[in-house]
Amino acid sequence: MDPQTLPPHALALYTDIKKRYQVAFEPLTIREHRLQLLKMTDLEQILAGKDPLQDVSAFPFWVRLWEAAIVLSDFVAGLNNTPGTTLLELGAGLGAPGLTAAAAGFQVTLSDYEEIILDFQRINAAASGLDRVQFSLLDWLNPPEMAQYEVIIGAEILFRDDFFQPLLEILRQALKPEGVVYLAHDIQRRSLKPFLQMAEKEYIVSASRRKLKSLDEDKVILLTRLQLRG
Repeated sequence: MDPQTLPPHALALYTDIKKRYQVAFEPLTIREHRLQLLKMTDLEQILAGKDPLQDVSAFPFWVRLWEAAIVLSDFVAGLNNTPGTTLLELGAGLGAPGLTAAAAGFQVTLSDYEEIILDFQRINAAASGLDRVQFSLLDWLNPPEMAQYEVIIGAEILFRDDFFQPLLEILRQALKPEGVVYLAHDIQRRSLKPFLQMAEKEYIVSASRRKLKSLDEDKVILLTRLQLRG
């Protein structure tokens, strides 16, 4: 990916980010869709001396393309949808699932909690040739008034117990009554079970396992579906 081929607005964002961080584009192919994702290549630049082993909240989860995001991307690429179906990705990070959805015809909004993350998303959308994606700054602890969506997705967003209730409140605001939520997480993530137990009070929850093969080790991803109880 030649950054100089980016449209002017995305090139300006890329140039600014390049001054502060070591970055590189990495292609990602999901079925017939080919994305270009700008990623940080030196995590120390953003960790700034913080030790994520001592405090997991210090790790900037958004900088990595998680296996769960790849599985979720493949899943949304295979959904039968009416063109223009609205979709919100929560904690979108680099935006792979949401951008795949946009390539597949969904009307997509990517969201996250810092402007720098949205800038990476804007660059990735432009680099992937997707110009009808919206971007929303969304702090779960202090959410703005929100539109409602037919589909809400998220990959590896359940890593802090104190975010469970705010996430459920976001879903109450943003999910249309007939809508559906799809979440993807490493099956070993311990916070997944307690969140789903909370969610079962309001949602019908179903789940399936997907295996992602890699050179290091196969990853088992739990894909969960939440739909409001009648």
